[in-house]
Amino acid sequence: MDKVWFVIRYLHLLAAAFFVGGQLMLAGVVVPVLRAGERLALRSVARRFGYGTLVAFAVLIATGVAMASHLNLWHDSTFQAKLGLVVVIAALIGWHMRRPENHLVDGLLFLASLAVLWLGLYLANGWS
Repeated sequence: MDKVWFVIRYLHLLAAAFFVGGQLMLAGVVVPVLRAGERLALRSVARRFGYGTLVAFAVLIATGVAMASHLNLWHDSTFQAKLGLVVVIAALIGWHMRRPENHLVDGLLFLASLAVLWLGLYLANGWS
């Protein structure tokens, strides 16, 4: 059974790497080097990444629920804070899908994602 939980944690980390890593790539590399005329290319890249993000988010939810149940984290205050931020991220994703030109939403989504990653690391180390 330990191998199953290893695979579940692996999938959770892989999805998190795609979700947050893609945001880092877009914010730190792609957007700064594009010129105004290349914004159409950015939209295509962002749309393609968006589809992958939805899949990664679904994997994160499924594996996160499984691990939280397995580790009895539902009443842990750190986990509840993480869960609250996940709800915020879901709302920001919805907002971003309707208004992709709003860069404030991009920034909030990125910061919330980093905070969830931090809280996940905190929980994984048993510090809560």
